[in-house]
Amino acid sequence: MQHLSKDDIRARVEALGPWFHNLDLNGVMTAPDHFLGDYPAVKWRRFEAAIPADLTGRTVLDIGCNAGFYSIEMKKRGAARVVGIDFDEDYLAQARFAAEVAGADIEFRQLSIYDVAALGETFDVVIFMGVLYHLRHPLLALDLIHEHVAGDLLVFQSMQRGSNEVEPVERDYPFTETAHFDKPGYPKMHFIEHDYSNDPTNWWAPNRACSEAMLRSAGFTILAHPEEEVFVCRRADAPTPNAAVYPARSPKDAAR
Repeated sequence: MQHLSKDDIRARVEALGPWFHNLDLNGVMTAPDHFLGDYPAVKWRRFEAAIPADLTGRTVLDIGCNAGFYSIEMKKRGAARVVGIDFDEDYLAQARFAAEVAGADIEFRQLSIYDVAALGETFDVVIFMGVLYHLRHPLLALDLIHEHVAGDLLVFQSMQRGSNEVEPVERDYPFTETAHFDKPGYPKMHFIEHDYSNDPTNWWAPNRACSEAMLRSAGFTILAHPEEEVFVCRRADAPTPNAAVYPARSPKDAAR
């Protein structure tokens, strides 16, 4: 790419704003006044050791990539191919510019989580962070990831609310037994009918037990819980035969 001065970068950052990811683009910060601080770097530092330091030869899919912070970090770790998807073209424009400044060869595509089958491939590492609670159909999203794009590792994060306890849950309960539903550590998903934090796309807030239960239900084995909201998982067989129900088909399915 052509050399960009700090003034050039600063002008492009301003033109592409506002930014949710606070990226350091050759000394120019994209969101220096972020309400969460130096986000997402401050979060990344709390769990980065749980991700393989060497991703040489591996492929990565970053779902809901926003301005590309995690995509760029995966490329820094030597990933052979990184694909970032987001439904918001404004975020993708930011991500493309950030990757250009960073000298990172990353493919960015405008795509909904519900259409990941259209990618037609699986990835060694799938990053699914900061997305679940923005979705009307969160468990469907996990099912689609498991069915179509997860080849090995899943790095998952969701905003969580409620108890951080995890209550042991029996395989079954009699219909008349209801006390377990009221325990703080029982899996619960809080539904947000209106706005939360001035954001109308915040639909759900699971507690920790619910995050773990949903991951297992979708066919992911939890390997590590390095940060309060982050889970590193490995794809396994789904525990039930319930397949994702959505009309999108992958190219290989269409050929059958």
